[in-house]
Amino acid sequence: QVQLVESGGGVVQAGGSLRLSCSASDHIRLPYAMGWFRQAPGKDLEFVAGISQYAERTYYEDSVKNRFTISRDNGKNTVYLQMNSLKPEDTAIYYCNMGTAGSTYFKGESWGQGTQVTVSS
Repeated sequence: QVQLVESGGGVVQAGGSLRLSCSASDHIRLPYAMGWFRQAPGKDLEFVAGISQYAERTYYEDSVKNRFTISRDNGKNTVYLQMNSLKPEDTAIYYCNMGTAGSTYFKGESWGQGTQVTVSS
């Protein structure tokens, strides 16, 4: 059973920054494509960003391009989401996902428990 654990959420003012981390279980030895999704109150789950197994490809939802950066450290089994220039509409629970990468990012079955990001205006 894969375990994904997110951290780094919090409350920040508009224009501020946060860095989310997602650590995968120690028993995972082969890197997988990883992604971040978010769900705001009353809204559907939304793709945010994805990264291929060796970071050769990254994927972003249009509204976060040039503000968010996804990266990974396979030696630490960890993927990061650096979020800059945050806006109130970025407020959501952010979830880490293990999926596959191709022409786009395809979400998989493994999810973290989520971390809350709140951006105040």
